Amino acid sequence: MANKNKKDIKVNFGDLPVGLNEDVEFSEALADEDDWEAQERAASADERAKQRRDL
Repeated sequence: MANKNKKDIKVNFGDLPVGLNEDVEFSEALADEDDWEAQERAASADERAKQRRDL
């Protein structure tokens, strides 16, 4: 049962550090098409995050 007296806590996530996909292990020998597409999406996301940090 929820506590009705508890106040909602609002958190601003805009100032959190942006992580990169550098900690993800990737094996070219075992990669399939979906893995390569994921690598491309991750690289694009990293570039967009870098551009936002540089603004």
